[in-house]
Amino acid sequence: MTHELTALPLASSSSNPTASRGWWRDAVIYQVYVRSFADSDGDGVGDLRGVRERLPHLARLGVDALWLTPFYVSPQADGGYDVADYRAVDPLFGDLADADDLVRAAHELGLRVIVDVVPNHTSERHPWFRDALADEPGARARYLFRPGRGADGALPPNDWESVFGGPAWTRVPDGSWYLHLFAPQQPDLDWEHPEVAAEFASVLRFWLDLGVDGFRVDVAHGMVKAPGLPDIGRGAQATLIGTEPLPFFDQDGVHAIHRSWRRLLDSYGGERIGVAEAWAPTSERLALYVRPDELHQAFNFRFLNCPWDPERMRVVIDDVVRHVTRYGGGARGLARARAAALLMLALPGSAYVYQGEELGLPEVTDLPDEVRRDPAFHRSAGQEGLRDGCRIPLPWSGPHPPYDFGPGGSWLPQPADWAELSVAAQTGDPHSTLELYRAALELRRALPGLGSPDAGPLTWLPSPEGVLLFTRPGFACTLNTRAGSLEIPSPGRPVLSSSPVETDGRTVVLPTDSCTWWAL
Repeated sequence: MTHELTALPLASSSSNPTASRGWWRDAVIYQVYVRSFADSDGDGVGDLRGVRERLPHLARLGVDALWLTPFYVSPQADGGYDVADYRAVDPLFGDLADADDLVRAAHELGLRVIVDVVPNHTSERHPWFRDALADEPGARARYLFRPGRGADGALPPNDWESVFGGPAWTRVPDGSWYLHLFAPQQPDLDWEHPEVAAEFASVLRFWLDLGVDGFRVDVAHGMVKAPGLPDIGRGAQATLIGTEPLPFFDQDGVHAIHRSWRRLLDSYGGERIGVAEAWAPTSERLALYVRPDELHQAFNFRFLNCPWDPERMRVVIDDVVRHVTRYGGGARGLARARAAALLMLALPGSAYVYQGEELGLPEVTDLPDEVRRDPAFHRSAGQEGLRDGCRIPLPWSGPHPPYDFGPGGSWLPQPADWAELSVAAQTGDPHSTLELYRAALELRRALPGLGSPDAGPLTWLPSPEGVLLFTRPGFACTLNTRAGSLEIPSPGRPVLSSSPVETDGRTVVLPTDSCTWWAL
């Protein structure tokens, strides 16, 4: 008998994670890159109204919440992560009424809304930084301005490098230098200045009062720098992030900020949450961000970046390129991406899905240089600068670009062969990646051993080389990373698989690069 997609019925609303205390603990949260999700006005750029109009897709997919990338007023030097006004919507994406309508519409569908907050830096066009450049009294104290080194201060204050490549310092006309760990258009704030903390507490309250359910904290590890801003003494510093201690990231002082924000979040009803985008050199350091009095969650980047190797996967389970491409591209990459998705969704705790993963979209690697917007692409010695490849606007329906993304074109060109990957084309196809995700999310609600951290322990069982096998109460999961198929004793009744499995009830043939869920 062949099993591929066998979804159990949806659980009752009373067992919906969003309806119980601690909704975020096993929720599936969908990241919406607003610019590329859906365009309502035909300018080729996604917007908040477009997101609102496509909310039924997310409800049908079965996610519990959506996380919106920055839609604030911004010159868009780094995709909106350079914020000029934290309390206003950029006209490119709509206005505050659109944000309010989106939050209300999401809540009506049972979806919660998380928004980005960017506290490490502002835009160079933020009023504070404009005042700093004008040398208004006290204005520079909100940022990290320092005198240069060498003759006439012509050298940067230290050897820090921008994550996007090049030096992390830019000199202003009067000779002073300011720190920017990212693009020069993103000056770092000095969180030792009391006005900075007060301002961001006010910003959080503004959006909480509008009804958002929480915040994803951008660069949650970066707001505090080591005293004296010491040199690092080596180059290629972007490659050290998350692997070695650095004086500009993961300083102990950030935790006082997160504790103050936790108190603020807890002062609101409805279980508002904070999610840390935090890089730390060890799992122990990362765990500090989710202590009981700090943020609720932190991303597990070690799982995201783990290679297709069962032993290393087991290590990261025990402790940003699309996964289709990261696992090799083509049919093999898609098979591995589907299997990795089921593995992730089988683990206890919450899961994050980046828009388009549910469609099996690959990374677009052949964009012309002239259309790229990633600031790291235009600088040297930093990241690869290829984030644009996973920001291609989504295909919704139709045979040709822009695939119903909007009534106009799309701000980044869509591949001509994406018609079969659209939402409409995959809906109803039992072999499609979209229907795989829909079935998987139904099962997370129906099987108590899936997702919930309270259901019981995760137990690793002996398995052949190249295979992972673990159980949770009433549930088992197998992952075959071997180069070929493999026959093993059947762990139970197969309920969902990323690839068809053959079983006679006693033994099962696991296809290569596949993940299968079993009811026990």
